[in-house]
Parts: sequence; C-alpha cells; structure tokens
Amino acid sequence: MYQDLLALQEGKLSEVVFRDRHVWTRAILVIDMTDFTTAAISAGDLSSLLRILDAQKVAIPALQAHGAEMVHCFADDIFATFAGPDAALDAALEAQRRIASYNASALASDHPTELCMGIGFGEVLRIGPDEAQGAEMNKASKLGEDIARARDILITEQAHRALKKRRDVRFKRHGRDEHQFVFFEVDYR
Repeated sequence: MYQDLLALQEGKLSEVVFRDRHVWTRAILVIDMTDFTTAAISAGDLSSLLRILDAQKVAIPALQAHGAEMVHCFADDIFATFAGPDAALDAALEAQRRIASYNASALASDHPTELCMGIGFGEVLRIGPDEAQGAEMNKASKLGEDIARARDILITEQAHRALKKRRDVRFKRHGRDEHQFVFFEVDYR
C-alpha cells in the first residue's frame, strides 16, 4: 500500500487505480470510556486497567456477535469495522445493553465503566490498524472520543442516511456549530 502511495505521489500510479486497490466501504464503530482520566487519577493505574478490561470483556463479544470484521483496542478505546451500518448500530446497542447489565451486577467495580460511541459509514482507505482511514473514521472518532457522553451513540450524517429508515430507534440531528459537521444522536432508551 505504501509503495502505491509513493507511486501515486510520483505520478506513476493514477488516483483511479489507487482507489480501486485501496478504498472500500465500511462502517466504523469507535467506543471510548467515560471519565477515564479522572478515574485514573483518583483510583490509580491498576483500577484504570481493570476498568479497561471490563469494557473489553463486555463489549468485544457484542461486537463479534454482530459481525465485526476487525476489532482493535488502544488504551481506553475500541475500534471495530463492519460491512454495513446496521450491524455497527446493532453492535453498539448490544454493547450498551451489556455494559449496563454488567454495571448493575456484583461484578462491577467501584468505578464502573460507561461507554460512549461514534459510528461512521462510507468509503475509507484500507490502511492503518483498522484498515479504515479517512473522513468517516475521523468523524466517528471525534464523535465517540470527544463529543459523546456516557451511554451516547452518535452517528455521522452519512451513517444516518443509511440508517434513517430503522424503526427500533429515533435520531436527533445536531448542527455544525462548534463540531464543524452534522451528526445525529441515536435515541434508543
């Protein structure tokens, strides 16, 4: 892939050929843990690592059950790719349900894990650890890591176009304001 990038940059490969080889359409789900930094400061490193473990052991099976093609974890984030946005949303809903159930159980720590999520859908480059680099990955990451709060599932405008006919959830539009792009909140509660 990097050889093709260099060839593209040098004019030895056309953008059409490059795109044919390295672009695909995928849904991206980005999951982040809420208040991770605060909990790490107040409860310590070991407690923080156990919170990450809780999130991963609860959320990853939900993602896999709904067809996640690739799951990648880094610090308190989980990234997953799906063939389509319905599977990504179903996985997000199931992960939220499972973490709520886990937090209500005796297994939950004194600082239970809450999840916030962003979903993007569209053409992405098959590069990087998630094989999903581009605008939709950037937006999904911004939504999941920076904008979403506990139990939120936020989706990009492109993901909304593909999901808007679903009847099991409702969508609330958010404007461009300080976030510079339109996104939607999934109302599932």
